[in-house]
Amino acid sequence: MNISSIVVQTIPKYLNEVVESLKNCEVCDYHMHDEKGRIIITIEGEGVAQELEKLKVIEAIPHVIAADMQMSYSEDELDAHMEVINGGDAVPKMLNDDSIDASRIVYNGDLKKKDDLVTFTKKFDETKR
Repeated sequence: MNISSIVVQTIPKYLNEVVESLKNCEVCDYHMHDEKGRIIITIEGEGVAQELEKLKVIEAIPHVIAADMQMSYSEDELDAHMEVINGGDAVPKMLNDDSIDASRIVYNGDLKKKDDLVTFTKKFDETKR
């Protein structure tokens, strides 16, 4: 199970309307807001792809200017990654292999530049580590 916090931004004029929409949309839990139009919510999902689907629902609410994940927690994923980390080398083998062309190494860390986040997350989740 993944749990992520999200900061939603709207303009103060629409704050009450957006808060009510978030409370009624059934994809998130509302926690608090301030007079500047910043709203704190959380979402839960079985994986990143499900969380991204919920984030799209939130982004589509009228008068939402931005909705950005701030923190994410996944106990299952953390445990799986810790097993890999504890059972492997601190540095990936490919980084110590002089026979691999550096141009073949792919950095996947910048989600904002991904055109299709759902496909990316499925591919990322299936990556052998």
